[in-house]
Amino acid sequence: MTKLPSIGQPINRLEGVQKVTGTAKYSGEYNVDNLLYGYVVNSTITKGKIKSIDTAEAEKLDGIISILTHENQPSTAWFDLQYADMDAPPGTVFKPLKDNEIKYNGQPIALVVAETFEMARYAAHLIKVVYTEEEFSTDLSGNKGKAREPKKGLASMLKPPPPKPKGDFGKAYQASFAKIESDFTHGTEHHNPMEMFATTVVYEGKEKLKIYDKTQGTINSQMYVANVFGLKMKNVQVIAPFVGGGFGSGLRPQYQLFMAVMASLKLKRNVRVTLDRAQMYTFGHRPPTLQTTKFGADENGKLNAAYHKAIGETSQFEDYVETVVNWAQMLYPVENTLLEHELVPLDVYSPLDMRAPGGSTGMHAIEITMDELAYKLKIDPLELRLINYSDIDTTSGKEYSSKELKECYLQGAESFGWKNRNPEPRSMKRGNKLVGYGMATGIWEANRLLARAEITMTKDLKVEIKNAVTDIGTGTLTVMTQIASDELGLPIEDITFLYADSKMPFAPIQGGSFTVATVGPAVQEACRSMNKRLFNKAKVLKNSPLAKAKFKEVIFDQGFIILKSDLNVKVSVKQIFEENNLKATQTTSTAMPNPLRHGKKARAVHSAVFVEVEVDEELGMIEVKRAVTAVAAGKIINPKTAESQILGGMIWGISKALHEETILDNRFGKYMNANLAEYHIPVHADVQDLKAIFVKEDDNFVNDLGVKGIGEIGIVGMPPAIANAIFHATGRRIHNLPIHFDQLIS
Repeated sequence: MTKLPSIGQPINRLEGVQKVTGTAKYSGEYNVDNLLYGYVVNSTITKGKIKSIDTAEAEKLDGIISILTHENQPSTAWFDLQYADMDAPPGTVFKPLKDNEIKYNGQPIALVVAETFEMARYAAHLIKVVYTEEEFSTDLSGNKGKAREPKKGLASMLKPPPPKPKGDFGKAYQASFAKIESDFTHGTEHHNPMEMFATTVVYEGKEKLKIYDKTQGTINSQMYVANVFGLKMKNVQVIAPFVGGGFGSGLRPQYQLFMAVMASLKLKRNVRVTLDRAQMYTFGHRPPTLQTTKFGADENGKLNAAYHKAIGETSQFEDYVETVVNWAQMLYPVENTLLEHELVPLDVYSPLDMRAPGGSTGMHAIEITMDELAYKLKIDPLELRLINYSDIDTTSGKEYSSKELKECYLQGAESFGWKNRNPEPRSMKRGNKLVGYGMATGIWEANRLLARAEITMTKDLKVEIKNAVTDIGTGTLTVMTQIASDELGLPIEDITFLYADSKMPFAPIQGGSFTVATVGPAVQEACRSMNKRLFNKAKVLKNSPLAKAKFKEVIFDQGFIILKSDLNVKVSVKQIFEENNLKATQTTSTAMPNPLRHGKKARAVHSAVFVEVEVDEELGMIEVKRAVTAVAAGKIINPKTAESQILGGMIWGISKALHEETILDNRFGKYMNANLAEYHIPVHADVQDLKAIFVKEDDNFVNDLGVKGIGEIGIVGMPPAIANAIFHATGRRIHNLPIHFDQLIS
């Protein structure tokens, strides 16, 4: 008997049929009796105060149940909270309708609750608001002189500040054989997941709520609601089995959750609040960031000095910060470094984590600077990175638990055909198109947090596993089922993974590429606990052939506990249930990183990206013709879902480099393209030949599964690789994102 593994198999998504047939229910689609509908009214000014808000005309309409404003909001809903959710940065959590003060353009100022969505939306447009306007500031570039260091808080645990200076950067830089100094501008981006934000609140009496929410963390939303509204955690249940994309936008509870809960508690009714597409631009975004780099190297290409400074945007009420400038020192061994990160508080809403927050921003500047250095030294860009390769994270001085980046470079270059590149800019043509090859490195931290899982097995060997984690489309449901199948030795069809319910065992928010590395070990440990329980019962069966065996000497496969040294020696699990008169057995386990052990090594996932572009010589139009991303991310649980994650990140990398940008008119403090017609994203014609390669990487240190996250690594190296390819094609170095054709027209 040979144990057939589930891990490593390209299994189709278990929820795929539900999604493509429309039977998967999202937060705004649950059928609830006697449901009321809320529509949010947003401010039309950027800063000031509401002088008056006239709701009389709207209230006359049939079907209008209530209109909530700062003048009649429930008085019990206010607590001065600094941290109301797991992802809150230092500051004070924004609370809608708290008072008449306007902090940013688009701020929610009223909620119309009606018997139908259409009536609520119509009535919202009849509300008359008079403001007293105040001077505001939303221009990052114009206010960079006001930059300051970020305040420290809980977020620093996962977003460490820049390391202290090392060596003497100024002296080393001036003495360098080759020096590059560059400035970079990164524009604002908004998440724009396919599913818009909606919350359906079912009022179950006595301030007990069942909430269907668009979220990347059911327990996070539960914690937020309980904290803000003073409810008992046990009386708040949040459910989110299907999430139509998040990309970080669902890490923090958004204001439709607050508004829906507030209305439900006040009216003691079931309420649904859904934001429209324009309102999706009124909370959170990837912040615009200004960066400066100064890199120095000796005549052989060895880096000896690195300076990286970032100035990012934040709100006036919270200090949102990203890890932008730390990456160069994590990748390249530089003896003299100076890394700085500052914030400019502006009259905008707090920025929000967006796929590879900070990493995709910082690596853009770092990897373009490395490319500039390569051209100045007349060294192949790939060779320059190999010259500066290290298995040590020089930030901490610790060896990486695993780092197969060198193999990523080699396999990626071979698959792409990097050797065919003519190093001279503007030297490669295809008809009237200039052809360019570019490459870049990617890195993302391999973090792991605490999680719990509960497992129940019945006498017919059907298994249920519970954990509160969400699945934002990454394949979490499928890979967790594979992990359980592999550990228990049971077919996937006999295992049900129940998830996305705050009543289930703890899971953190789903983000930061740590979900599989966090929840996976909890599932694995729960299955091991179940196996140990069954094994101990098998040992004491009458005339048990496993009486003298040890747990490490057996395997579990196809419903049997089998001695490794003699596969004919086995005990049926069903026999264990029958002889113990069991209908079912259950156990709960916790898995968390050992801080003493994990602190001994650095942990990261790495990639090498190779891109070919064509640029129309006369029109400046850019096409990404093909790209290869080679990734080293430990053990790959499911190659099919993993490939999907990398390809999705690569497509977003194309979007970041060439398309996505939210335009803020600083005269009004307002985003001018809050729609998918003018907020440009790639279409089918923009996505051509993309390839993902998974390099074999064994890592028994990061966790027992040997897995690292892959959600972010697919995007971090793409934008700089594209920018570097554009330079190779045209000879023009562009430091701003996104890159538009007008910047390439002579």
